[in-house]
Amino acid sequence: MNFFRHRPLGLPALALLITVAGCSSADDSASAAVPSPGAGVTKLCRELDRVLPSKVDDQDRRDPEPASALTAGWGDPAIILRCGVERPSKMDDPEADGIEVNGVGWLLEKQDDGSFRFTTTLRKAYVEVTIPKDRTDDGMAPLVDLAPTVKKAIPEGIAD
Repeated sequence: MNFFRHRPLGLPALALLITVAGCSSADDSASAAVPSPGAGVTKLCRELDRVLPSKVDDQDRRDPEPASALTAGWGDPAIILRCGVERPSKMDDPEADGIEVNGVGWLLEKQDDGSFRFTTTLRKAYVEVTIPKDRTDDGMAPLVDLAPTVKKAIPEGIAD
């Protein structure tokens, strides 16, 4: 069954279509601040974006606004990845919580809103993954899904 007719839209119909599309396109999108790293880290982050999985924790990729190769998201509420973030000051704390998932080290920080933020350690770029409180029951599943691509795209070392 074909729901589309091949005829030009009149100006009022076109204006209505643009208005509806403009109102609905970003209403349910997650948002994320885009990092602003140097050129070397940006190159690594672009490579990471190229190899990121289409699904994380069985959630489809739905990138946050504004669109950037330095940010990615999956599901709703969104698991958000930001690449090229600043080194968290918490990494200076010898009592900070850290975990290793499939060969990638992560700093673990519980946020005031109940979400968790994980930031890679000992990599040439800092990659941050925020798991909203509504998704924390899934444990480390998002990190299990992301670790292979982080390991592939972001070499071990100290970030610049």
